[in-house]
Amino acid sequence: MRFHLIDRIESWTPHRHIAARKVTSVDEDLWQPVGAGPVLPFGLALEALCQSATWLVMLSTDHRLRAALLAVHEATAHREIVPGDVLRMDATVESMNDEAALVDGTVTVDGETVLEARGILCALVANERLDDPADTARMAHQLQGGGPVR
Repeated sequence: MRFHLIDRIESWTPHRHIAARKVTSVDEDLWQPVGAGPVLPFGLALEALCQSATWLVMLSTDHRLRAALLAVHEATAHREIVPGDVLRMDATVESMNDEAALVDGTVTVDGETVLEARGILCALVANERLDDPADTARMAHQLQGGGPVR
């Protein structure tokens, strides 16, 4: 199963920073039941941050490259994410070349940091090996306000 954990790209600076958003809903298949109610698994919150970084790589390289996660040096969850939370992902590139990127980032809800990650190491691979470039360009357009994401 493939999750799309970005609803909107709010802003981005090529090769440097991206801010993206995800509005969560109880109707999604993302939730893990716990005693107090459903919560977003830590791995999916980290995945949302990594997807933001992937979009930054794709936008910065005119959809030529995309990021494939290799390792995360450190990631910390500060509180659980529940249905209805609006996630804001901020990812900053610490270094990047045509082969790899190193990214740090946070996920916040209403300004409160719910997840921090440092040292997200990604291999950069040819996007056309993984997706149809036309589909990637269409999705990028939609995520930047050009229409609904499907």
